[in-house]
Amino acid sequence: MNSDATSLIPSQNTTARRLEMLTLDEAHDLLRLLQLIAAEGLDELSEEAEWFAREIAAHIPSRS
Repeated sequence: MNSDATSLIPSQNTTARRLEMLTLDEAHDLLRLLQLIAAEGLDELSEEAEWFAREIAAHIPSRS
């Protein structure tokens, strides 16, 4: 890959900073959406949604 192409890929630090900008309500909404997609079936998209849902759930407090 040339340097121009790799400069478009965000580093993990950049990604983490963007996730910190979500409000707690937005994070819970995103989690609910991912859980709905994950429940749709066993295709690649639902498997990825399930993984992302687990990651987000591990990093936000539960909704009481």
